[in-house]
Amino acid sequence: MRVAYPVTSTAWLRRGLFAAGLLAMSATASALNTFTFNPAAAGLAGTAFSADNLLISDYATVTQTSATTFTETGFLAITGAQLNSSTLSVPGLNSTYGLYIAFTGQGTTDGNNPLTQVSIGSFTSLTYTLYGYNGTATFGFNGTTPVTTAIAPVALATGTLVGGSVVSIPGGGAFSPSAGATVTVGNVSSAFTSPLAFYDQAQTSFSNTSSQVQLFAGGFMVQQGGGSINFATAVPEPMTSALLLGGLGVIGFVSRRRGAR
Repeated sequence: MRVAYPVTSTAWLRRGLFAAGLLAMSATASALNTFTFNPAAAGLAGTAFSADNLLISDYATVTQTSATTFTETGFLAITGAQLNSSTLSVPGLNSTYGLYIAFTGQGTTDGNNPLTQVSIGSFTSLTYTLYGYNGTATFGFNGTTPVTTAIAPVALATGTLVGGSVVSIPGGGAFSPSAGATVTVGNVSSAFTSPLAFYDQAQTSFSNTSSQVQLFAGGFMVQQGGGSINFATAVPEPMTSALLLGGLGVIGFVSRRRGAR
């Protein structure tokens, strides 16, 4: 069931914001996971660094495919890195080499007009590839199509959607779109040198101001929006956890019986 919520309803506004940022907030509730990336291992002209968060600039096109569905495609350019909430100086990044994510996704919304009402929704699919390239590159648009000048990119990781939400907040005749998502991490390049058994999920969060949104007939573009991505290990689902705890209980029971003999 889809219900229209007036922009003056602060309770629903909070709910929409919470839905969009839930996965990202779960990452910041505790210390983020550290990883080490060595560009040279992927043939990139850079120096190894360790971080727990990557900063991203978003270039994306969102197209409304129906009153309640959309598609999104674009590039996420890696602009920097952080460790323990402090910005790092990453040697060579965006001067001798660069990193970016190419992605495409689909989703649903409540059908509200984002110019006049809070609009919330969720991703139904999302695929991406993380690339590295040598030299410098630009990101932008050819009409409404996201483009990049990166030459001979090398794939470093791929993944698909686990779950994610979107929300748009109106204001001043425009709106501010935000999103949060968790994706799988697979086909990981050996350039990610630590941990050896690399994380199998990534958590992303994006928050864009109305000044970064350009409307066109049937959708909008996000130009140089802000975001971040960090890595995590999947938490077992409740059923999996129950089975795991049940198995440990059986082991403990058997051990106690043996000890009593």
